[in-house]
Amino acid sequence: MIASSFIHGFPPFLSHFAAAAVLVFLFIVIYVRITPYREIALIREGNTAAAISLSGALLGYTVALASAIANSAGFADMVLWGGIALAVQLLAYLITRMLLPDLISDIPQNRTASGVFLAALSLAMGLINAACMTY
Repeated sequence: MIASSFIHGFPPFLSHFAAAAVLVFLFIVIYVRITPYREIALIREGNTAAAISLSGALLGYTVALASAIANSAGFADMVLWGGIALAVQLLAYLITRMLLPDLISDIPQNRTASGVFLAALSLAMGLINAACMTY
């Protein structure tokens, strides 16, 4: 026998999970389009700096998105905060570009220090963003 909580909880789980998957996909698509280098192609070529920086951005976003899911009042609220988290992660990239003007050449040249710094800043912004969503 299926528990009542499962019957009532499974549809919201599916909707939140599907929306989160779409938001993650959207984040990746937007992120790789605003960067002037081609992360996916660089990663396929074995570029560690690109892999580190994109992974950090993705982790930073999903930490904040997970907080939005856990703390939202409903589906629309979760999608709204997921969008805000997306904007914050894009802002983290732009801030890093200002701090490291050579970032746009460092990543394609596989300078891992820049990739690590971008990943760390992205994750830090994601953690702060997530903490701010625990209203």
